[in-house]
Amino acid sequence: MTETKPRHYKPVRVIPCEEILKIIPHRYPFMMVDRVEVVEEGKYCVGVKCVSANELYFHGHFPEKPIMPGVLILEGMAQTAAAMMMDLPETKGRLAFFAGINKARFRRQVVPGDVLKMHVEIIRFKSRVGKVRAEAWVGDEPAAEADLTFALGQDA
Repeated sequence: MTETKPRHYKPVRVIPCEEILKIIPHRYPFMMVDRVEVVEEGKYCVGVKCVSANELYFHGHFPEKPIMPGVLILEGMAQTAAAMMMDLPETKGRLAFFAGINKARFRRQVVPGDVLKMHVEIIRFKSRVGKVRAEAWVGDEPAAEADLTFALGQDA
């Protein structure tokens, strides 16, 4: 997936914000995905984050030149993966925790008004651990990429 234009896709289903809130425990101001478009069930999805000037983190990062912190882009990619994976029957009600971040690169600043699309491909997924390759895009421009590893906890 690295350094290619984002694929055109047709989702097989969409997980709206209201449903994401039922799947993962994140809440404002730490909710980093507005919608998840599942392209291939359990394999590939795209999270959408509409970046607003009202986001709390822009008050301190940075007041004169608001830029979405890279760590929050990584969190958004992880939440995208979690929304799809934790909605599967075998993982429903469980929590996913970061276990590793590798090959993280930031390519473009993300600012208020941007629509961040987070493409997530499941590389490996077992009962207790998973690995994904994730990319974040603004339009046709890559914003970030990383390999994310997560561990599955017991019921929430």
